[in-house]
Amino acid sequence: MSTSTTPTTPGPPHRYVITGGPSSGKEAVFEALHERGIPASQGEIAREVYRRHRERLGRHLLVGDRTAYSREVLAGFIDEYRAHTGGHYFYNRGIPDGYGWDRFFGIGPYAELEEASRTYRYDAVFVLDPLDDFTSADDLVWAKEREIPRVHELIVQGYYDTGYRPTFVAADDAQARVDFILNNLPTRFA
Repeated sequence: MSTSTTPTTPGPPHRYVITGGPSSGKEAVFEALHERGIPASQGEIAREVYRRHRERLGRHLLVGDRTAYSREVLAGFIDEYRAHTGGHYFYNRGIPDGYGWDRFFGIGPYAELEEASRTYRYDAVFVLDPLDDFTSADDLVWAKEREIPRVHELIVQGYYDTGYRPTFVAADDAQARVDFILNNLPTRFA
């Protein structure tokens, strides 16, 4: 999976999630993190899992496929979490994102998601406010443009429901957003 971590850095692990609904600018923020040499996810687990499902099925996911998809995405989040053992690391979405997307898909919370949300905790969550435009280089965005605000709300609610108090990052250029995130970490970033 292309979301593997960079070599472990000194010190205890510090885990930070950057999330938001479709069209929130996550891809540009992660590009900016990588340009600065900051350890962060490479790609987005959910998109990679979706691509594999679509290739295997030869079609988009149907309602009956979504539970298996959700569980595979959760396994990917857990693997990425466990792989990071030291220093700072920024995750492209986190385990509680599953609550929002599952609600959007009409799937209720399941035991594995609830257990993972209690077991694998992040030090901070940053929610990117949506940008004014809806763009996707491919057809891997589940939500249609009119559904984006609802998906965003559901994702944010998933973090509140699991005990987080997210920090919201205003719409801006990627470098300014990264500066804001780094200046608002709960632990010093070296």
